[in-house]
Amino acid sequence: MLFRQRQQITICVAAAAMVGGFVLLRYLPLCKRAKAVKQTKAAKMHAVIEGRARSEQLPVLEEQLVRLGQSIGSYEARIPRQRELGVFLRRIANLMNEHNLREQVVEPGGQIKSEELNCIPVNMKCKGKLAEVFEFYKRLQALDRLVRIEQVKLTNDTNFSGEVTMETRAVVYYAAEVEQG
Repeated sequence: MLFRQRQQITICVAAAAMVGGFVLLRYLPLCKRAKAVKQTKAAKMHAVIEGRARSEQLPVLEEQLVRLGQSIGSYEARIPRQRELGVFLRRIANLMNEHNLREQVVEPGGQIKSEELNCIPVNMKCKGKLAEVFEFYKRLQALDRLVRIEQVKLTNDTNFSGEVTMETRAVVYYAAEVEQG
């Protein structure tokens, strides 16, 4: 009987060791691998979903690229290769005359050079009705040459007759000359 009990205990211990060994050496590592595979699968599904969402945005981005290309093309076309400042300053004076602006002052500043783009600050001053000044600005921005308005100061006259004094600091651009070697 004692032998039988020992035999049963030995069988139970052996069975427990086999079950424990199976759980520790086989089942738990497989569970960890299965969990890692599920996480990898979820990450790849997320990447696929994200890729689909981005591919749906592709036509919109292509359209934006075309519009930006057109915008850049017109931007570059508005930067002349030659300085031609005198001609441009006459055009500004003519625009002021067309809009009945008086006491005109148009003064170019010192040229600022860079590798690809040069600019010349231009100070403008005149007097006229507010509506005429705004029309002047519209026409100035519509010119075929790029002009950036940096500062505008409008001062009402002292007797409030509807006249304003306009002082503007603008920058006119032209392309830098490429040195040929």
